[in-house]
Amino acid sequence: MKIALTSVFVNDPIAAFKFYTEVLGFVEKMYMPEMQLAIVAGPDEPDGTSLLLEPNQNLGADTFQKAVYEAGLPTIVFGTKDINADYQRLMEKGVVFRSKPKKTEWGTQAVFEDTCGNLIQLHQAEA
Repeated sequence: MKIALTSVFVNDPIAAFKFYTEVLGFVEKMYMPEMQLAIVAGPDEPDGTSLLLEPNQNLGADTFQKAVYEAGLPTIVFGTKDINADYQRLMEKGVVFRSKPKKTEWGTQAVFEDTCGNLIQLHQAEA
């Protein structure tokens, strides 16, 4: 088995789609703005795992999302082969980082805001 689709709650799927595609460089898998439906995939694996930008208006998801954000916890982790290059590229596009790339015992990581109510962690495994 493999993960085919996962989701992240966002406060506005249309704005999230714009951020994830235009700023992060993700590719469109499905986009139906009239249905508040947006699915993207990473640019390095466009046929790999997809990410549903899930509206947070259902079943208390907005309360959960807000609590995770206020706790300073990343909602999802995106892997990268070159965290310093991605950090610089995203900084130049105006992405707000909570932390610069920092080496840990698990690899190098940095946390940024996705403008849609989430903190996202970039992670580069050590070779």
